Amino acid sequence: MDFLTLIQILDSTVRLATPLLLACLAGLFSERAGVFDIGLEGKMLAAAFLSAAVAATTGSAWLGLFAGIGASVMMALLHGLASITFRGDQLISGVAINFLAAGLTVVIGQSWFALGGRTPALMGGGRFEEITLPFADALQNVPILGPIYSELISGHSILVYVAMAMVPLSWWVLFRTRFGLRLRAVGENPGAVDTAGVSVVQLRYTAVIICGVLCGLAGSYLATGLAAGFVKDMTAGRGFIALAALIFAKWRPWQALGACLLFGLLEAIGNRYQNIELLGITLPGQFMQALPYILTVVILAGFVGKAIPPRAGGQAYVKER
Repeated sequence: MDFLTLIQILDSTVRLATPLLLACLAGLFSERAGVFDIGLEGKMLAAAFLSAAVAATTGSAWLGLFAGIGASVMMALLHGLASITFRGDQLISGVAINFLAAGLTVVIGQSWFALGGRTPALMGGGRFEEITLPFADALQNVPILGPIYSELISGHSILVYVAMAMVPLSWWVLFRTRFGLRLRAVGENPGAVDTAGVSVVQLRYTAVIICGVLCGLAGSYLATGLAAGFVKDMTAGRGFIALAALIFAKWRPWQALGACLLFGLLEAIGNRYQNIELLGITLPGQFMQALPYILTVVILAGFVGKAIPPRAGGQAYVKER
């Protein structure tokens, strides 16, 4: 493998890891507050559909982005209403959101566009264009550093840079602010937070809304940045992979970045190399494409070390009288 090929694979890794990273950080905020959310997939799917639909209708990727975030936040509030206000089972609520999004996106898409659940292909301003960073063209021919800057760092859509910026921002919010301290405390001991006069319900709803915004960014990127429109079930299990990455990262932002890049790397390799020979055995292309999902199963099976979730995670809080 030559250097330029390696750069191209890493470039694909960053692009493919972006929706995973945004969804992983979304789950991080929600689960740190004690609200388990396996509905990341559904929120991403709803955001992907509505962002593509609005972008196709208006010709504006930005309007599509805001619409996608709105759809995801509505789904997140529905999850919050079921699991926080009515103290329902958080896992069942998340599954319901996944089913709801999978069905509604196809039905509404067929009703609006009559394309079998798809949206029209996005062109021009309907997609987020790649951004060329300063001096990228001038440094392109510089050995080693030139390709890294011009091909790997430069040339991504704005949502990729937003996703990368969200990692240090999430770390700072969670571990260096009073809000973050309270949010983490709600996920560990909500009774103590309530005793201190802080609203557990308000903090958990705030975390759920943040989760919705980040899932909205992830879904919108899928439809208006990574692809050029919406197709049925286009999230393809990325919400569940993001959950596996979150467990792998042990609910920490920087480790989440590394886990998502690993998943993105496996997907990039699978997309580029349909057949790989290993120890005299030719691995089929289907195996290569299944690598991210295989790693997901391995992580969820607990083969990567013990991951301890927030102690109050998945538990509805009942105020003591």
